[in-house]
Amino acid sequence: MHPVLFKLGPLTIHTYGALVASAFLAGIFLAMRQAKREGLDPEQILDLGMYILAAAIIGSRIFEVAVEYRYYTAHPLEIVMIWKGGLVFYGGFIGALFTGIWYLNRHSLPLWKVGDILAPSIALGQSIGRLGCFSAGCCYGKPTDLPWGVTFTDPDSLAVLGVPVHPTQIYESAGAFCIFIGLYIFKDRKKFDGQVFWLYVLCYSVLRFVIEFWRGDVSRGFMNVGGFNLSTSQTVGIFAFVTAVVMLSKLKKTAIRAK
Repeated sequence: MHPVLFKLGPLTIHTYGALVASAFLAGIFLAMRQAKREGLDPEQILDLGMYILAAAIIGSRIFEVAVEYRYYTAHPLEIVMIWKGGLVFYGGFIGALFTGIWYLNRHSLPLWKVGDILAPSIALGQSIGRLGCFSAGCCYGKPTDLPWGVTFTDPDSLAVLGVPVHPTQIYESAGAFCIFIGLYIFKDRKKFDGQVFWLYVLCYSVLRFVIEFWRGDVSRGFMNVGGFNLSTSQTVGIFAFVTAVVMLSKLKKTAIRAK
């Protein structure tokens, strides 16, 4: 709704970037506090967060460019313009996941315990970050006649202008915040390490799968299943959901055998 937060001479501060930065700071603060409670070094979590941030930005942009390669082939200079939006979450998640595993192995940190510490922070960061998408106008929804449809009018917005659309960014922000609250409450009741992390993956994959039906920013067709055209994110979400179910079952059995 307000792509540009403010300008200082030649310097332009974009609302999207400011909110993404806020999302990271909120998430890393929460993770560091939880790490201290669980006897881990908060400074290592901060270092891990910096690696994950870089990997997430690179991975999410690569995923965006790969999916929308036709557009970026015609506009190659825009590949590096991440302040205009266009960061695909699953690409960032995959990049962050592999980078995180590398960092944890290098520093001999417990993989699933750290994953549980980070999961609520990821959900909180998503909730804040999607507000950045809303401000930039990216990730907008399909046209709608519903009373809560949003009409973008700012010429700097990335959304289609003058047409009421589903505020899919707000849908996901609210959904991610609900996931955050649920995980934050559940984290002290978990039965085994890794449970909170894989519950996050499971819940988010369902949330994103549903919201994709209302997304209107790009062609959502990627894979045809039973007459339905599934988007890239929905296809990845199915694999993420199945993986989460398998991992939750596996880790639970491992925890039972260890008792």
